Amino acid sequence: MPCDSCLSLRRLDIRRFGDTVSKDRRSPVSAGREAAVIPNLADIAAAVTHAKGRKTLYHFTRASNLPAMAERDALRSSARLLPAEAGRRREAPTMARMGAHAATLNAHLRIPDAMLEEGCSQETFRESLDRHVFFWPTIRNCRAMWEMYGRREPEETFAVLALDAHSLLAAHAAKVKLSKYDSGSAPRFPHRCRYRKSPALFLPLADFGHVRDGPVPLKPSDIREILVEGEVAPLSAFLQAVYVTPVSSAPERWLDLTRPAEVLFG
Repeated sequence: MPCDSCLSLRRLDIRRFGDTVSKDRRSPVSAGREAAVIPNLADIAAAVTHAKGRKTLYHFTRASNLPAMAERDALRSSARLLPAEAGRRREAPTMARMGAHAATLNAHLRIPDAMLEEGCSQETFRESLDRHVFFWPTIRNCRAMWEMYGRREPEETFAVLALDAHSLLAAHAAKVKLSKYDSGSAPRFPHRCRYRKSPALFLPLADFGHVRDGPVPLKPSDIREILVEGEVAPLSAFLQAVYVTPVSSAPERWLDLTRPAEVLFG
């Protein structure tokens, strides 16, 4: 049963989540009080997914990858699928084996050197990217990626997995990271950006609301990406829907959950 302090924290306005913890860290005396109010990971997961528009996580992929995901009942990072290639730039979509099926890994965008934090190399940052599975916390963010890849690869068929946000985060809490920015993007005008890319972009779930320095999200509405290190499994435990057109592109075991992509994006 949750402790009284955890129950109390759940009643806080989500917008005050980070501020409440920060105030308790102002002195050694308050540090002791902080230990009593720091929420467990399930509480933080509840805070992150509290808003109506953040109840679902969206994973963008290629329709051709769905059979491999369904067979293994998992989403795996590119480092798990191609460990020898971690950190190397994929200049084009790259095939990897996932059980009896092949999976296509997206190419890395060419991130300008000027976008990297001092002391962080391209290889270091790509290696960090490759260790994670990525999710969009809002449909708006997912739509932007869908439209971008639709323009870049008009002949390709894409799909979106919709997953229950709270249960997925709670089950993988120790491996979850939060990002305030689109980490894999390649801004055209680096000098206009107020942040620089490095592994410091990725805030462990346990630190949300406690770490307030650096390029990290301070409140749930700041979160642009949610990452899970390694893999998400069992995928079927969190899967709510599969969006792909044509619906017949989906694996047989997921057909009951499959909807046309137009349903998702209108």
